[in-house]
Amino acid sequence: MSVQPTIFYQKEAFNQLGIYLSTQSVSKLFILVDENTKKHCLPLLTEKCEHPFSLIEIKSGEVHKNLTTSQYIWQELTDKGAERNSLVLNLGGGVITDMGGFCAATFKRGIGFINIPTTLLGMVDAAIGGKTGIDFNGLKNQIGLFSNPKMVLLIPEFLVTLPVRELLSGLAEVIKYGLIDDTSIWETIKGFNTRKPSVSFEIIQKSIQIKERIVQQDPKEKGVRKTLNFGHTLGHAIETHFLSKSKNEHLLHGEAVAIGMILAVHLSFQTQGLPLEIVHKISTVLKEIYASTIPSKITTDDYQPIFDLLKHDKKNDKGKANFILLSSIGEAVLDCQISENEILKAFTYYNLLF
Repeated sequence: MSVQPTIFYQKEAFNQLGIYLSTQSVSKLFILVDENTKKHCLPLLTEKCEHPFSLIEIKSGEVHKNLTTSQYIWQELTDKGAERNSLVLNLGGGVITDMGGFCAATFKRGIGFINIPTTLLGMVDAAIGGKTGIDFNGLKNQIGLFSNPKMVLLIPEFLVTLPVRELLSGLAEVIKYGLIDDTSIWETIKGFNTRKPSVSFEIIQKSIQIKERIVQQDPKEKGVRKTLNFGHTLGHAIETHFLSKSKNEHLLHGEAVAIGMILAVHLSFQTQGLPLEIVHKISTVLKEIYASTIPSKITTDDYQPIFDLLKHDKKNDKGKANFILLSSIGEAVLDCQISENEILKAFTYYNLLF
């Protein structure tokens, strides 16, 4: 995988985009949006970027991050004359940057792309690190590859357009960084005001710096980069399972990760000696932030489908799921193999919490 891309912030982001478009012989420019970013974010981008472009619009949501939508994107690139020197701007959240990067990296064996994340989740996680991919047959991120964007442009103004639920979804990834790496982030989040939710630019930068540092050490996720999956092993399975339910039961990615982190800290208590007092503190903060959007119970009917989905987790080794757990706040433990009975105990704890 190529060298990690430069991340540019605020006004400098628009300046660098202009420089790139004027110096890199871009034959055709494409902007990938969904209905939300087309309405709320595209006007600002086109105001700052006067380069002619072709628009590709897809439907928003994880349910559309699949091969069918990818085929549509490839067909649009084909019909609109994309060439090897074309460039795709992925303007959106994690679905757009994951899938837009994947489609660009595979079209004509790879055309350039730039990520412009418009959600907190995209800014602190999905748009950086070089992972691209789509879901396959209901399984999360099963098809994809490592491919870096030419650059990542961070425009905090886009966060103003976010619904509160989307902002809180992204906050889960920020909390993750605090729990696996930087206790100062965790200390800040403990005082988070759910009535007036906002995330400072400083916290966003800290989160990005953590991910950049970890990815530079381990680009292909052979070691330390696995820590970024804290809360995601069960979180991904839960997210996928709830997508199979009625639409009003669907979870955003960060909401499922929040559930996954509650379960993971209890598993850490069971297997890594994480003090129960710390488990309660972490779980209580997560409960306070997400109580209105995550289920208060994970029922026995949910257990087996979630266990079945765990069998397909990308981090599995010899058929067994590998978890990232905590020995203390700021100290992650890699490759922890957990029994179904231990997971059942964690589910019981979660259900009692609410």
